[in-house]
Amino acid sequence: MKLTPLGVRSGASLIALVTAAGGIAGQAHAAAFYLQEQSTVAIGRAFSGEVSERGAAQQWWNPAAIGGISGIQNYFGLTAILPHADASDMGSLVKGPTLLGGATVPVGGNANQHNPVNNGYLPNGGFAVPLGDKFAFGFTMTSPYSFTTNYKNDSWARYGADKTRLRTYDFQPSLAWSPNEHISIGAGPNVEYVRSTLSNFLPDPLAPTVNPDGHQYLKGKGWDVGYSFGFQYHNDKVDMGVSYKSAIKHTLKGHLIIDGFDPTVDPLATLLNQRVDGAKASFTTPWQVNFGLRYHVTPALTINGQITRFGWDKFSAISLSDLPALLGTQAIAENYHNTFSYAVGFDYVVSPKLTVRGGVQRDMSPISAGNRDPRVPDGNRWNFATGASYEMTSHVGLDVAASYDKIKSEPIDKTETLLAAPVTETLFNDGYLHDGRAIILSLGGHVNF
Repeated sequence: MKLTPLGVRSGASLIALVTAAGGIAGQAHAAAFYLQEQSTVAIGRAFSGEVSERGAAQQWWNPAAIGGISGIQNYFGLTAILPHADASDMGSLVKGPTLLGGATVPVGGNANQHNPVNNGYLPNGGFAVPLGDKFAFGFTMTSPYSFTTNYKNDSWARYGADKTRLRTYDFQPSLAWSPNEHISIGAGPNVEYVRSTLSNFLPDPLAPTVNPDGHQYLKGKGWDVGYSFGFQYHNDKVDMGVSYKSAIKHTLKGHLIIDGFDPTVDPLATLLNQRVDGAKASFTTPWQVNFGLRYHVTPALTINGQITRFGWDKFSAISLSDLPALLGTQAIAENYHNTFSYAVGFDYVVSPKLTVRGGVQRDMSPISAGNRDPRVPDGNRWNFATGASYEMTSHVGLDVAASYDKIKSEPIDKTETLLAAPVTETLFNDGYLHDGRAIILSLGGHVNF
């Protein structure tokens, strides 16, 4: 029997946090909850040359990128993400339990939430070492899914989202083989550690928006593994690359706390207020296929192009397990669909010390109408970027980049189930995410020997 348990909304939120809706990922970097900003150089040309360029800073996109290097390479960077958006209520409603009359009332609260997404700071770094003439080993640490979002306690969105924090740490060791100067093949595992916390309010089932709201808090963490592999070809005029990054099934283990229901006005409060330890929630992040080409027009000018296909259909549902009998087992539909991103850019060597770059990216959202809630109001976006590298010495260089992301305004329109039968409530989100944009600033460096 399919249940709609007390923990369903809570369990859904446990993974909804990784959908990054309104989070840094969803608002600033790439479609849905993927963070692209894994190197300063990549940001500066709008991610148009990463899969096809050789070097340590490109190995997260393509493990083959470290093949054929002639010396030790190190890179590091720190990116500031400064998002801006407004989430406005257009008439959201909550329906009480049918057993108790099923009254439908406005959610109330502050009708506009300004900048629900916190500023974020994303570090990255890695290195690569040649192993003889034909092999190279590299390692990079990234954070492909991380964000913090914070709706106010009196916001109209409080039942769909309150405070959310996700941190994903990806560790990728890579080994590349170059049988000759033109070809490189590489592969490596992606070991990911995920930590998450989130909270949101729950309307009182006896008198929604009249009696005091309840509140829930979720925390979970887990380790999981995927893999990457790729190929590169280089000659005097062309750099070509293709890579595949696998989907990763994540299982987060943690606890859920529901409290705040007032027993003096709601006799159900004792049943509703509870703590659940050992709950699990499983979801799968998307695979991606990257294909790119760099064409050296002149010794100074290189034109870059990259296409990425994302397997977002892997994020089709959230599975909840190890809940008490009352809460049951549940699969929460997400219904994401596969998408593309497209990028073009350039690198121009002004002098032996200075290289400038720029690019434009079009990134499509995997979330369709009817599936956006206050935590996931994602939209298609344009990314306009510029950057530069300056060689301070023969071994040490400085990288800088800046980009502007413009996110399409979209309705927040997902219908959600709250609480358990027989006190099931329904939340009808009717909002609008508008004026979505972000400025991304990145500073990094590279050290080569």
